[in-house]
Amino acid sequence: MTGFGPGGMDCEEVLADVYLYLDDETDGEVRQRIRTHLDGCAPCLRQFGLEQDVKVLVARSCGGDVAPSSLKSRIRIRLQQAAIDASHLEYRAE
Repeated sequence: MTGFGPGGMDCEEVLADVYLYLDDETDGEVRQRIRTHLDGCAPCLRQFGLEQDVKVLVARSCGGDVAPSSLKSRIRIRLQQAAIDASHLEYRAE
């Protein structure tokens, strides 16, 4: 359904897809419609700015974290054990 706001989208539609837009996970047409809406709708642009700031803050605060190799190894071993255990389960009707 096409909305009646700028870019043919209602504010609700734009804000529902703002993270897809920020992550560049929309097709070109939808991306352009969202951009047009944001250019013509001050409340959505303000909300978009807040969402964008939060995303940047999270990336800056958490983006550089790397799990230690010992943790990665332990997780791989546990996953392998869980896969082996699951393949040997017997299901019985009770």
